Amino acid sequence: MNSDVEGKDGPDGAGDLEGAGGRPLRRDAELNRQRILKAADEVFTERGLEATLDDVARQAGVGVGTVYRRFPDKASLADALFEERINTMAGLAVQAQEADDPWEGLAGFMLTAAEMLTSDRGLRQILMFAAHGHDRTHYARERMRPAVGKLVERAQAAGQLRPDLSATDIPVMEFMLGATAEYARDVRPDIWRRYLTLLLDALRPSRDGYTPLPVAELSPDELATAMRTSPLKPSGRGSTE
Repeated sequence: MNSDVEGKDGPDGAGDLEGAGGRPLRRDAELNRQRILKAADEVFTERGLEATLDDVARQAGVGVGTVYRRFPDKASLADALFEERINTMAGLAVQAQEADDPWEGLAGFMLTAAEMLTSDRGLRQILMFAAHGHDRTHYARERMRPAVGKLVERAQAAGQLRPDLSATDIPVMEFMLGATAEYARDVRPDIWRRYLTLLLDALRPSRDGYTPLPVAELSPDELATAMRTSPLKPSGRGSTE
């Protein structure tokens, strides 16, 4: 491990102590923080929360002491990443409100959010398995509810979305898709696209036909493999402790 003296820990010897009175981090310290977050994003996306802070430090090219000074444990690092992801998703929902067609705005957002969730093991585990979830739940609700609610209201006002749907149904469906991706990741990680299509068809109050499913169903052998190798276990997998 590198020296615990800040300023000798990063690859460039940059210090990153906060100034007296809680002043903002020096520029080089903030660059270190962003480097750590980027590395954690890459590591957790690939390996999930089984990755360690040592893994993050190696990926970032900084000493592990620098990581611990910015983020004292994996839970605090997961919190920072979670906020970034939620902010990104909320921004996407706001952008989707600009779509000329309200249905296309809602459906496009659901597709983009599902692509984020199903491609990022770390985010799935943070949302579905992490032990420290209460603060995250509140933050996600307050950031996402207004933007997603607006998408739902626009589509309902246009008669394109069943009137009994609530904005809180959208994240539940996204969790379902994320769980599907996790369940089948060893055989067909893209199978969630089939179920998103089915869900979207079910959300329409009426339709002349049905949307062709973009991917085939799991074969009996694939289903058996998924059941045998599924990482979805009730054993606390993915804890940020």
